[in-house]
Amino acid sequence: MVQIAEIKKEIEELPVQEYVNLRRWFAEKDWEIWDKQIKEDSNSGKLDFLAKEALQEKSVKNLRAL
Repeated sequence: MVQIAEIKKEIEELPVQEYVNLRRWFAEKDWEIWDKQIKEDSNSGKLDFLAKEALQEKSVKNLRAL
């Protein structure tokens, strides 16, 4: 855990713009991981129930406009 404490200390000492850049990088990294997981889940069929549910709701006209 020493590494994490050191990393936290370094982050706290960053100039504001570098801190903003780091936060942006983390957010983009999180989205990359999310996108990859969604693609894997979709390709494996784990999300098929969502499409089935949406089609079922559409067939009974139970959808609302966004």
